[in-house]
Amino acid sequence: MQPKEVDILYILSAGTALRRCLFLMLVLVVAVIVAGCSLSRDNNNDSNKDSENKNNGVQEQTDISLNVYFVKFTADDAYLVREERVVPHTDQVAQAAVETLINDEKSIFPSDTKVLDISIEKGLATINFSKEVLYNSNVGSTGEALGIQSVVNTLTEFPNIEKVAFLVEGSAEGPAKDWWGHIGLYDQPFTRDLYKVYEPAIWVTHPSESQVVGIPLLIKGSARVYEGTVQIRLSDNSGTVLAESFATASEGAPGRGDFETSLKFNLPSEGKGTLEVYWESPKDGSEQDKVTVPVQWP
Repeated sequence: MQPKEVDILYILSAGTALRRCLFLMLVLVVAVIVAGCSLSRDNNNDSNKDSENKNNGVQEQTDISLNVYFVKFTADDAYLVREERVVPHTDQVAQAAVETLINDEKSIFPSDTKVLDISIEKGLATINFSKEVLYNSNVGSTGEALGIQSVVNTLTEFPNIEKVAFLVEGSAEGPAKDWWGHIGLYDQPFTRDLYKVYEPAIWVTHPSESQVVGIPLLIKGSARVYEGTVQIRLSDNSGTVLAESFATASEGAPGRGDFETSLKFNLPSEGKGTLEVYWESPKDGSEQDKVTVPVQWP
């Protein structure tokens, strides 16, 4: 074979090898791109799942339980009733509480009343109403006093609020000063007062419903009962009584007082339990105004 022929064959062979190399590199690049796209889709799917999980978590916490105080009139008396309401999740919880109070069918506030804003600073909540709040003069001095107190008690349910002041369209002077024409806003700010809260006779503030409890179990609440004494019973889900005790409120009926005590018990290995708080009739020992709170063991 001549030298030129050898050179040509060598060149052809080298060219073929180069094409093969380029082909392999192209295949490798395509494979990397495909893998990258797949990984990106997987990451996006994971991100979407995480987002869905987070959104689901938010949805599970959308409802908020609020305690509001309504004015109740009877044939010979007027007083406040504490009731629970559930509202959609909001960051403006204090405003939602007052709006729930004034918009409820049990409200004595004018139906077109608006809460313009609420500011909270150093324990003082200042609530600014629209002028429509003044269009109510048919509840008398007792109704006016209880109406004011219903707002104050509703807002002081929150631990960061100790006092409440009222404004109407940004002012506490002029027509706002007289409010509904009897009591007025002359002694602002107002403080919490549960003396005229007749219903319910007992409520429990700790533990909350379905709370995981420990030992000792802290029990707190408010009572308007005979001699201020409430009975306490803790049972497991089979009805077996784990512990019993009593607590005495700071004031007995007709007044209202707070109570607090701790309960020791042998912790069940699993399951749930029930806390019961009530008072006993001095006539026949029957259980009155019982409050039941479901709890869970750790």
